[in-house]
Amino acid sequence: MIEVFAHHDDLRIIAQCSRRERLYDLVDRFPGTLLLFASELKVDLQVLTRKLDLAGSRASVILENDEQPHSFQSSAIHGIIYRSAAGATLIDCLRRVANGEHFQQTPEIRIETQERNSVAAHIHNRLTPKEMKIIALLMQGCKNKEISVRLGTKEQAVKNYLRRIFDKTGVSDRLELALFALQHRNLLAAASGATDLIPRTS
Repeated sequence: MIEVFAHHDDLRIIAQCSRRERLYDLVDRFPGTLLLFASELKVDLQVLTRKLDLAGSRASVILENDEQPHSFQSSAIHGIIYRSAAGATLIDCLRRVANGEHFQQTPEIRIETQERNSVAAHIHNRLTPKEMKIIALLMQGCKNKEISVRLGTKEQAVKNYLRRIFDKTGVSDRLELALFALQHRNLLAAASGATDLIPRTS
C-alpha cells in the first residue's frame, strides 16, 4: 500500500523523533515547518500550541483507527488523519496544511486496527535485529554516517541494510520507511524499543 512519498520531491523529512520531549525541542529548533506527529505521543496540546505559534509552524496528527478526533480539533492542529490512511490521503493532507488549509479525514475510510497490526507483525518477523536497530535510528533522524558509528559498522554496510529493509517493507526510500513505521504501530513500538540496545556516541 505504501508507495507514499516516491516522486514527491516537494516533501522531505528534516528531523524525526519518538519521544514527546524531543518533539517540543524540534518545534523550537525548526520554525516555520510542518509537524506530523502520532497521537500516541500524548503531547500536551497547550504546550504544543504555544510552541507552534511561536515557531510559526503548522501541525498534523495521526490518530489511531478507533480514536475520536475531538481533542485535536483546535486551532493548533490543522490536519487530522488516521493511521490507516492511504498514501494519497496522507500526501493530500500534508500539502493542504502546508498551503494554509485545514484537513480532516472522514472516518468512513478507516480500516481495522487489527488488520494493520497484523501486517506490521508479519514484516517485523522478516526483519533482523540489526535491521530493527537501523529503523530505530532512522526514526530518530540519524543519517547513515551516524548510524554506522552507533552500530560499529561501515557507512556502505548501512546503505546495504537499508536497501534490504526497503525490499522487505515494500517502500522506496527513508521517508516512506518512516511513514510506514508510523502507520504500523507494532513496528514502530518494536523499533523504538530497539534503541535501548544501541550505545550513544558522545
